[in-house]
Amino acid sequence: MKILFIGDIYGKTGRDTLKRQLPALRQRYTPDWIIANGENVTAGNGLSERHARFLKECGVDIITTGNHIFSRIDWPELLQKHEYVLRPHNMVSETSVGTGCRVFHGSSGSLAVMNLAGRVFMEAASCPFAAFDRLFRDIPAGVPVFVDFHAEATSEKLALSWYVNGRAAVVASTHTHVQTSDERILPGGRTAVITDAGMTGAVNGIIGVDRDTVIGRFMTGYSEKFLCAAGPGKIEGIVVEVSEEGFATDIERFRVVEES
Repeated sequence: MKILFIGDIYGKTGRDTLKRQLPALRQRYTPDWIIANGENVTAGNGLSERHARFLKECGVDIITTGNHIFSRIDWPELLQKHEYVLRPHNMVSETSVGTGCRVFHGSSGSLAVMNLAGRVFMEAASCPFAAFDRLFRDIPAGVPVFVDFHAEATSEKLALSWYVNGRAAVVASTHTHVQTSDERILPGGRTAVITDAGMTGAVNGIIGVDRDTVIGRFMTGYSEKFLCAAGPGKIEGIVVEVSEEGFATDIERFRVVEES
């Protein structure tokens, strides 16, 4: 089984870049599953139903999210209507609408996708380690597990990766919008990990945002609403191969940068 994961898609520039670049990535890697983090797809802050459908039309099978999924008032309706959209399981009550873990079925086999959020420098969330344990118990034996861990701190991301080593096939962390070069398969458990899969959005913005807006906030402590940066885009992420036994056998990081 081959899984292609796309880092946080930011705003219109990210959406346009995805539409332009995903066909070539599909041809290059021939993935069985395409997963993308979509928490910043709509105006850089949340995910609308229209844009969830847009990602589907582009070829994304499963959409994971993060803390910004809750920025829009219509998030319960989105999660209720579209089972391919997940929310961070440990950021709201487990009885809330939607879920942060679901088993998907395809021609290449079944895949469990889990969406968790970190607690360091983040909004309030319950323990992601305990949340993984609870969710993992209900996943059928033999089904590989893909985790999008949406967190700020590198140390917390690495800690969770080691904690689930040998149980999850992949831990692809997100949130910072800056792709790291530490992709590897952990020894012993054969779990593929990366500290941050990166971002799909404007090359010349600041983590996807208009530069002047961000610089102004740093200089004055105040700014207008963040605006999506325009211009050429980039798409970043990873491709992981998973064995029939449900463990990672290879991980490759990709980054495609469009010219001005």
